[in-house]
Amino acid sequence: MIQYRRIMEGVIMHTNERFDLILDYLKMHKRATVADLSKLVYVSEATVRRDLNEMQRLGLLRRTHGGAMYSDGSEEVSIFVRQEVNATGKEVTASIALSHLPDFHTIFIDNSSTCLALVQRMNLQHKVAVTNGIQAATWLVQQDDVQVIMPGGELKLNTGFTGSTACNALRGFRFDVMLCSCAAIDMEGTYENSLAVKELKVTAMDLSDCCILITDKTKFSLKAPYHTVSLRKYDYIFTDAEDELLSPYREAGLQIINR
Repeated sequence: MIQYRRIMEGVIMHTNERFDLILDYLKMHKRATVADLSKLVYVSEATVRRDLNEMQRLGLLRRTHGGAMYSDGSEEVSIFVRQEVNATGKEVTASIALSHLPDFHTIFIDNSSTCLALVQRMNLQHKVAVTNGIQAATWLVQQDDVQVIMPGGELKLNTGFTGSTACNALRGFRFDVMLCSCAAIDMEGTYENSLAVKELKVTAMDLSDCCILITDKTKFSLKAPYHTVSLRKYDYIFTDAEDELLSPYREAGLQIINR
């Protein structure tokens, strides 16, 4: 059990001390509101928001509407929680991607909350959809004349299937299009918080004629431990990020669409 330091009101803590206390709290409670953390570290809610934004930039936590949640690289966060993180940005990104998708018959869709936002806007009638995402499959199976296939494997609570069994099952397919998101992105490529998730995505990419990345702008400021692939592996990249942020990527010759 984590033992918390008792902080006397009026004592001024340095930024790193606040970070430590916030992380300890999130490790125990998994999530917290800005108001909760303001009382914990005796600073204004505006200061807590700045702290949380910086901690997210450093990959220490994930921001949610009105607060933050603990981010552990060894665990996949429930999709219900991930949907809360920059929900508006994911919806905008999904809408952008929807108007640019190429024709396809067979598609692989990962278990990301960003892809789920796109799935909720797609009509896949007469298509074959393979997904490792529980929520994506649940949504798709309600459409008429869609063949929905899940690969099996190790099931993570409220997320989806990963692991070697899932990878082996995917090798029985060939996909026209692969849709995926990522945990983080920079000029060197995309990254994941889980080695198993990385391996599944690399497998699906190798089996796909067209690889599409959809990612909201928050992923450009995050870090994750497992490098997945170079950005040149993707045929299209869709995002809600501003032109200024995307400028160096476009100068490098990458196809990034944000409108």
